[in-house]
Amino acid sequence: MNVDGFLQDILREPAALDALASRDPLSPLKLTGPPERVVFLGMGSSRYAALAAASLLRSVGVDAYAEMASTTTPQPPRPGTLVVGISASGGSAETVESLERHRVDGRLPLVAVTNAPGSSLAEAADVVIELGCGVEEGGIACRSYQATLAVLFLLCDRNWGVGATPDLLQRAAASQAALFDGRDEWLGRLADLVDGGAGLWVTAPEPRFGSACQSALMLREAPRIVAAACETGDWLHVDVYLTKRPGYHLLLLLGSPYDSEVYGWQKERDFTITSVGTDISIPGAEDPLLAALVETSVSELLAAELWRRHPI
Repeated sequence: MNVDGFLQDILREPAALDALASRDPLSPLKLTGPPERVVFLGMGSSRYAALAAASLLRSVGVDAYAEMASTTTPQPPRPGTLVVGISASGGSAETVESLERHRVDGRLPLVAVTNAPGSSLAEAADVVIELGCGVEEGGIACRSYQATLAVLFLLCDRNWGVGATPDLLQRAAASQAALFDGRDEWLGRLADLVDGGAGLWVTAPEPRFGSACQSALMLREAPRIVAAACETGDWLHVDVYLTKRPGYHLLLLLGSPYDSEVYGWQKERDFTITSVGTDISIPGAEDPLLAALVETSVSELLAAELWRRHPI
């Protein structure tokens, strides 16, 4: 892993998202109608992307799950289920094994979403959906996370019309490019706040909880600082206690009905909050799908800056 490659991977995300929008990555998947049930399988960033897709499908009444591939209590195989194994590298042994578990009579095609069409995951699947986002020179899954999320959103829209069209991807790419262009206005200030503190905690509303998880992972994986994710409403029940310790800083991905209660605790406890949506503006982020595609860039850029300051 290297910081220069990581930063370049991040900055290439808008172009990669535009390129994904210009082709049809779902063309290999032919379904005669919406499946009865959808099970996404993955680990790490792959599962974080699946969390957003599963939440989106449940919001329109679909029986959908984002399962950790390493679980010892997996969903049982069942005909009529669309099973999607997700691994950018295609080498996640847990995901390959869990995908193969779903080989039953009368099943729908087993689907692999991967950036490695020649991988073991691809070989285990009946249909391969390629991310096509290129090699990540920094060795960290950032561009591939965004591509995975985009492909899963397109998959949801193809079968259930949730509003995740190629136009959404193009708008997200333009929004992300604008965020990058304006990063000098906020990145240094945010890095100064976090640098030397107790760590960084990230919250997001439930439909975008995967964004919080991915954001925290970028900070653990690149600069190797303490970072954790929480759903915003749940933060009021499980993480608010940490605000009594000095050096607590919260990165708040706005959009939860409970945001105001978090700010209420800030007034009482005097800890620091940086909000993605107000302190750091993302054009078009009133669309939660666009926000999900772009908002993790804040933590990616922060991770690269902290890594640059303190090489490890």
